[in-house]
Amino acid sequence: MASQLLTIEVTRLDAGCARLRLTGDLDFDSAPELVAAAAQARAEGHRELVIDLTGVGLCDSSGLSAFVVIGRGDAGPLRLTGVNPQLQQLLDRTGLAELLAVEHPPAGADEVREAG
Repeated sequence: MASQLLTIEVTRLDAGCARLRLTGDLDFDSAPELVAAAAQARAEGHRELVIDLTGVGLCDSSGLSAFVVIGRGDAGPLRLTGVNPQLQQLLDRTGLAELLAVEHPPAGADEVREAG
């Protein structure tokens, strides 16, 4: 099966927070793109990052590693949203669910609107 090209859409939510909406596969080839996009968002003053994984079909160990790299140290808060059951299982099995902030919206919740 062919890999789905990863696209990353960065949206400013408020003065200190940005959302990175991913679509496609987060794997060995594309994980560095996510790390670079997160670093760029932080360089632009967005301390808190929300990574929206709703559009991600596949996430391998390289994707998991990217989450760790982005969230380590005192870089700022990192939240994962839109986590599908397969990715949640990976996060649980690797122990990363304990280290990363994973948000699960209430059933029937509408998408949060962007600021600004």
